[in-house]
Amino acid sequence: MALRLLVASRNAKKLAELRRVLDAEGIVGIEPVGLDEVPEFPEEPEDGATFGENALIKARSGARATGLACLADDSGLTVDALNGMPGVLSARWVGSHGDDAANNALLLGQLTDVPDDRRGAAFVSACALVWPGGAPGPGFTSGPDGAEIVTEGRWPGSVLRAPRGEGGFGYDPLFLPEGSDRAAAELTAAEKDAASHRGRALRALAPALRVLAEQA
Repeated sequence: MALRLLVASRNAKKLAELRRVLDAEGIVGIEPVGLDEVPEFPEEPEDGATFGENALIKARSGARATGLACLADDSGLTVDALNGMPGVLSARWVGSHGDDAANNALLLGQLTDVPDDRRGAAFVSACALVWPGGAPGPGFTSGPDGAEIVTEGRWPGSVLRAPRGEGGFGYDPLFLPEGSDRAAAELTAAEKDAASHRGRALRALAPALRVLAEQA
């Protein structure tokens, strides 16, 4: 029987991305489930100062509430000309949460006068895995709700002057990956998995996920 792994998200694309990474890494015995598939519980505010802190807040909260191993990510765009912002505020850059079009419009407005050679940016993702009752082992440390591990992935690039592409979400239409002539929103799912910040963080988590799968 597969071990249920709670993914602290209601974003179906994130669950699909994790499933693709598990398949690519040959990890079997794990069934990812989203927040919509478990009883509702109070979600703690993401008030950490870093992506890693926010990912741990979500993963610990999910593990504590459900008793399931919980994986959470926190990610965003860091822009050099904005001193690393929007950063952890990426999803709510306009003040409300998850309005991608408004966030993109605000970012473009803030960078109107910034020349192309100073539009450097990077997507950053931190992934946290909390395993209730798990013992600290390869990669895991002991936390308040069980064994835990945090990994990070970084995807360098720059901010375009206008949105391109219909795929992805968030700031993908404005992000030109380093060495690419296509925006992140113009990449296929497989291409994005291979290069993206979240894909890199999830692949770094693969050894811990294998340990988890062995418990299934």
